[in-house]
Amino acid sequence: MTDQTFRFPRFFVTAPSPCPYLPGKLERKVFTELRGEDAVELNEALSRIGFRRSQNVVYRPSCEGCNACVSVRVLAPRFAPSQTQRRIMRRNDDIEVSICEPWTTPEQFDLLRAYLGQRHPEGGMTRMDAYDYAEMVEQTPVNTLVIEYREPMADGRQGRLIGCCLTDRQADGLSMVYSFFDPAHPTRSGLGTFIIMDHIRQAAAAGLDFVYLGYWIEGCERMNYKTRFRPIERLTTRGWKSVEASASFA
Repeated sequence: MTDQTFRFPRFFVTAPSPCPYLPGKLERKVFTELRGEDAVELNEALSRIGFRRSQNVVYRPSCEGCNACVSVRVLAPRFAPSQTQRRIMRRNDDIEVSICEPWTTPEQFDLLRAYLGQRHPEGGMTRMDAYDYAEMVEQTPVNTLVIEYREPMADGRQGRLIGCCLTDRQADGLSMVYSFFDPAHPTRSGLGTFIIMDHIRQAAAAGLDFVYLGYWIEGCERMNYKTRFRPIERLTTRGWKSVEASASFA
């Protein structure tokens, strides 16, 4: 991030709504718009204090009486894969990885629909159409990439798309905005884990320190996978703090 100053953003707060992660809780977010020449610097500054980007908006949970959402990031140069993670990498080492401009394709959208239908059938994103998906990917004021994961080329033809991730490149790391993959692939279990480990590999190779994984919530089973990538840091009221390998994540 540069030393230049930028405008102080104007923040807004959403009305409370049912929390999609913890039953019986209400969700509220504080957010601001990313626009103008300082959008990149503003996004990076806010990401370091727990904000996440969605299109041209950055947000952070601001729920009354609840601070369950915890920002987490992996220390890419020091990442030490577990035995299971090493097996997943070996099993999928023939996957072809392509870094693309943030443009959408029907193939990506079809994969997203299949992923949401099996993994998050009750989620709000299931109502997205192709236009909504294009807005999610293409409306970005920052340095955004679409990283595609494909089966190996066969008979001179490009392999089938089996994974995809919308990723922001920041000065200190890669921020995984949203990833999805073939949830029912017959021979490639662990695709979600592979995509995260590939981001860690890419960040380390580029001399970047972190891979930002978004929010982790204790007690939310579908977010437990984020705690398996070590070493990892969590954002606290005293800044980013390391979670030791031998310590309980909570």
